[in-house]
Amino acid sequence: MEPADSATSPTICAGVVPADNRSIPMKPVSLSSLDSGTESLIKYPCPFPIKVMGAKVDGFVEAITAVATHFDPTFDATSVELRDSKAGNYIGITVTVTATSREQLDELYRTLSSHPMVKVVL
Repeated sequence: MEPADSATSPTICAGVVPADNRSIPMKPVSLSSLDSGTESLIKYPCPFPIKVMGAKVDGFVEAITAVATHFDPTFDATSVELRDSKAGNYIGITVTVTATSREQLDELYRTLSSHPMVKVVL
């Protein structure tokens, strides 16, 4: 697939809408720049946080840190951030890996998303 010319390619706005829904300026991003054959918006290598949520059960944190270590041998398990849900039935885990490529991140997301203990990966 040929990358589209930026002059004719549709654009989207990249940004976050604040909770109070006030209008904020957003940077237009060409859809063609999001194609896998073009320059990445991420400069590798870089620290990349990933949030994983699942039921608060024994072994969940260890399973997620094992996956992170598999994809990033320099991963520091002491940097893991944990947050319990309001009722305490679920736990959110933030792991920050050193991202080295789009392919690495894609495979990491696929592996985490298909893990039987994982409910959501962000």
